[in-house]
Amino acid sequence: MELYIDTANVDEIREIAQWGVLSGVTTNPTLVAREGRDFLEVIKEICEIVDGPVSAEVLSEDMEGMVKEGREKKNWHENVIIKLPCTAEGIGACAVLEGEGIPCNVTLVFSAGQGFLAASAGATFVSPFVGRLDDAGSNGMQVVEDLAEMFEIHGFRTRIIAASIRTPNHLTEAALAGAHIATVPYSVIKKSILHPLTDKGLESFKKDWEAAQN
Repeated sequence: MELYIDTANVDEIREIAQWGVLSGVTTNPTLVAREGRDFLEVIKEICEIVDGPVSAEVLSEDMEGMVKEGREKKNWHENVIIKLPCTAEGIGACAVLEGEGIPCNVTLVFSAGQGFLAASAGATFVSPFVGRLDDAGSNGMQVVEDLAEMFEIHGFRTRIIAASIRTPNHLTEAALAGAHIATVPYSVIKKSILHPLTDKGLESFKKDWEAAQN
């Protein structure tokens, strides 16, 4: 399973990229707005840091507008992936853009049925929102499992991006559920590398070494 970071903060991306673990980046209008910067400027800077897929979401709500935006945003950088909502208009736009060779990430997927329709439209990626499903009382990771099984049975090439990851356990569960990718907030990536026993072990090693020098 590949690791993407879900943010529009270039400092966060740069820090995690230095670990050598990042394969891509996802953004959304909320994350970009939070940075208070120009969308195009942010995306181009991200593409200079991470040599992998960078999802840039459309803002139009109608199919024609989404297709137009998708074509424009794809010209920003070769690594840009067009992020579309899982609506009738978004699915239609996905079919058009994918037919033109423009890869799409269908987002806001909350059921296996939605994921199936996105894959049928040729989506390169689908993004089930695990955390939001859990918040609503559903089992978000089950949707990831169902999609993984469905895609394998029917030979879909669509890749599953486990999104709305809230905890380090979500990251582990996504890998076990068959997600091809997990897109994870900066804070959760940072938490995932921490463990009190690691800290305790390092402290013990240091004390033992210092004692051996005396």
